[in-house]
Amino acid sequence: MSLRRQFSSFVVVGLIATAAHYAVLISLKELAHWSVIPATLSGFCLGGLVSYILNRRHTFASDRAHAEAGWRFFAVSATGFFLTWGLMRLLVVAWGAPYLPAQMATTGLVMFWNFYANRHWTFRSGAVA
Repeated sequence: MSLRRQFSSFVVVGLIATAAHYAVLISLKELAHWSVIPATLSGFCLGGLVSYILNRRHTFASDRAHAEAGWRFFAVSATGFFLTWGLMRLLVVAWGAPYLPAQMATTGLVMFWNFYANRHWTFRSGAVA
């Protein structure tokens, strides 16, 4: 699959995963009155699960075993988790930005990290466990 097509597929999957993330974030923040950092990190976890399932099959068509791809995806996602934590803490807590625009900017930045790391390490084509 070409880089352009693969990235396009990654973006579509990302939109679905982001919808799950934001649904949890907004629900926990607005309905359950959680603070923004735990709410967004909870949403990140659900979005990550959706992302793994859809990207493994549709974006990267990986032949890595789940045992190998799973821990790699977790490592990439853990980095994205801490990037999300740091950026949201900076933007919302330190700078006082509204949480949804801050989350949108954070999502955009973390997306590039996730695509690069998952393409070149987690689901690298031709890798078999």
